[in-house]
Amino acid sequence: IETTGLADPGPVAQTFFVDAFLLARTRLDSITTLVDARHIEARLTDSREAVEQVAFADLIVLNKTDLVDETGLQTIEARLRGLNPLAAIHRALRADIDPARVLDRGAFDLERIVELEPQFLRVAAAQGHLGHGEPGHVHDEACDHRDANAVHDHRHDDDIRSICLSHSQPMDARKVSDWLKDVLAAQGARILRTKGIIHVHAESRRLVVQAVHHLLEGDFQGAWPPAVTPHTRLVFIGRQLDGAALRAGLDGCTAGR
Repeated sequence: IETTGLADPGPVAQTFFVDAFLLARTRLDSITTLVDARHIEARLTDSREAVEQVAFADLIVLNKTDLVDETGLQTIEARLRGLNPLAAIHRALRADIDPARVLDRGAFDLERIVELEPQFLRVAAAQGHLGHGEPGHVHDEACDHRDANAVHDHRHDDDIRSICLSHSQPMDARKVSDWLKDVLAAQGARILRTKGIIHVHAESRRLVVQAVHHLLEGDFQGAWPPAVTPHTRLVFIGRQLDGAALRAGLDGCTAGR
């Protein structure tokens, strides 16, 4: 589905989850945003829709890269990553990109998300039922991930920010499920995207969650790799997000509390 240049992708994505006809016959594979390298900085300043489209993307195709020098491209990519640390960015000329990089990515397929987005598990750091059962976030050099129980609050264009939470303690499955549902019920209009991987107490598998606005889905996926210490990573992208409150909410979900 190709939307108009002024479309808000949020309601389009939600349609696939709330319309019974579509839900039974289609699947939402991923959201791709085509970015005009020559004009994007101006559009991010004067167009709310442009900011929304970048923030919702699972994949960004940075087009017309022949019209901007390397320094300019690096500046643009840094700004795009600031708006959306979850999306992969691919450069292109005349939108010439290998279809395999765009199609069948499975960004909304929980069975494939960890395989397709391993960088989220490494450095990252979510409708209504979570199973009782990896995610694309890239920070710059100034961001310190050494604290296993950290919150990283990054302010971006148009008051959009990404809140990146991490926790080393196992979570209580019911508590974290209820907390996520409450957060999205109360703040879903302001939370554009949520993705995460959760370490659940007494569970060897990873709980993978993601959300678009109020719509949340989650399920247990494969076991933690032997070389990976189980942990929780959550990324919220949205407007007027309270990092301290989200941190406190996640802290309250640890097992034994």
